[in-house]
Amino acid sequence: MYRSIVEAVFDHAKTTPDKLCLADDTSRVTYREYAEKIGKAAAVFADLGVKDGDTVVLEANQTVDYLALELALHLLRAVFVPAEKSTAPEKIAALAVSAEADVIVTNKPVEAEGKTSLTVSEFYEKANAVTETPDFSFPDADTVSEILFSTGTTGKEKGIVLTHGNDIALAENVVYGVEMKPDNVEMIPSPMNHSHGLRRYYANMWLGATVVLLGSVLDMNRFFKNLDELGVNSMDLVPSALSVILRLSKGKLAEYRDRLRYIQLGSAPINKADKETVRELLPDTMLYNFYGSTESGCIIIYEFNHTANKENCIGHPAHNCELIIVDDDRNPIKSDAEHTGLLSSKGPMNMKGYFKDEEETAKALKGGVVYSNDIAYIDEDGDVILLGRKGDVINIGGKKVSPDEIENTAKKMEGIDDCACIPVPDEMKGSVPKLFVKMKRGTEFDQVKITEFL
Repeated sequence: MYRSIVEAVFDHAKTTPDKLCLADDTSRVTYREYAEKIGKAAAVFADLGVKDGDTVVLEANQTVDYLALELALHLLRAVFVPAEKSTAPEKIAALAVSAEADVIVTNKPVEAEGKTSLTVSEFYEKANAVTETPDFSFPDADTVSEILFSTGTTGKEKGIVLTHGNDIALAENVVYGVEMKPDNVEMIPSPMNHSHGLRRYYANMWLGATVVLLGSVLDMNRFFKNLDELGVNSMDLVPSALSVILRLSKGKLAEYRDRLRYIQLGSAPINKADKETVRELLPDTMLYNFYGSTESGCIIIYEFNHTANKENCIGHPAHNCELIIVDDDRNPIKSDAEHTGLLSSKGPMNMKGYFKDEEETAKALKGGVVYSNDIAYIDEDGDVILLGRKGDVINIGGKKVSPDEIENTAKKMEGIDDCACIPVPDEMKGSVPKLFVKMKRGTEFDQVKITEFL
């Protein structure tokens, strides 16, 4: 239907012009007002010489103004490169060099040699003076929309190149995954330079719903004011933010049990205690967790309410995702608990590649398939069981064993307070697991009983 998120926003500006589109801690805009803001910002970028294919670095913020700048770049077919809020000026300048950007827009002044640099306030002084915006055509799905720079697990910084088609596919994964409705009002405190928050925002814009940005999860007054005044009926959180909210709100969330449709989580597994607290406070609120990466987005979704509590289960494939389990040579295998492999994904949400890095791209992407280093299998119900990351998993004579699985099992034994599992060399099997245990006070260590229990 749509080729880009900006096209969706402009379409909703025609069909539902007076509907609340975005709100932040200090401002609110309808879809019509947001489209006008995007058009004026695009006119300023065009005056600065930004054109099709150019990259522009924007320092992130939890504001309507920041997100309008992003979509203005999309409207021009330029490439959006976000920098984390409060990034040191020299790092922003270095990012602009890495991304080959000629224009930088930041929250505070930044000097970068050979670059055009403006603050957000300076930019909007120009934008507010725009009286007429030129005609624009929307970008095609295969046009590059953004480059998200990520350090990753290897420590090497990579620029993940994404297209407008990727953004649309990822939006659909979220919308269908949480069964989002057009009257959705979702509060998102996640930083808008990260793929997690951006993709939830895209999903709401694709559907024509409403996004409420929250500057800080520590601001409980604003948090509950958004719920009361803006009719927030869903939330997107990272697990650490959920923990903070549960601690600071002291059970007040229960007052909204009839309103909150879902809480979706991502970027890390949810804490078991927090999961149970949410279930107690909000028994009818759906609780979802997305698995994914910047390279492939949210590709697997786990719904806690009606899914059996399987050990290490991360859910089933998202709307646009085809999951493939492969061996070390990237050959597809039929997986089960005895035949595990590397988790890989295929679909329109997968990145185009790493920015100007063919070597790293070849390691992660081939034929539209993104390959991960996560060891997993798909069980008889079609659910994905994640065992750990390659290198962390212990290879015992060809059988892959997750140290997490051993630790989680050991912790169920009465008397064990904590434990840690590591691989040690073995002449016969190559390596075997070794478990260190800490017993609870007053409990005697008994190796035979522990071994029998395991």
